[in-house]
Amino acid sequence: MNDRQRPNDKPDAPAEQHLDKTIGIVVNGTPKRTELESLTFDQVVALAFPDPPTGKYICFTITYRGAGGRKPEGSLIEGGSVKIKEGTVFNVTVTDKS
Repeated sequence: MNDRQRPNDKPDAPAEQHLDKTIGIVVNGTPKRTELESLTFDQVVALAFPDPPTGKYICFTITYRGAGGRKPEGSLIEGGSVKIKEGTVFNVTVTDKS
């Protein structure tokens, strides 16, 4: 075994699947592109705040509109996800509950 191989390497394992195209969305007024069909709460926070504030009392609130699926607008709660489509808009705010 050479330095590049690890015991758990699986040369025939399929690569992570991506969409054939990217989807344009807007996060806090900034255009973004993603290959994902849906986004989780944590993924949207990461898009809004690449270096998010942390702390015991930090809280994020996410609203969206123009989404795909059965609920085209609403609030995204922690642990949730939303199906997106071209032009979906997210507004992410951070508050300190102290």
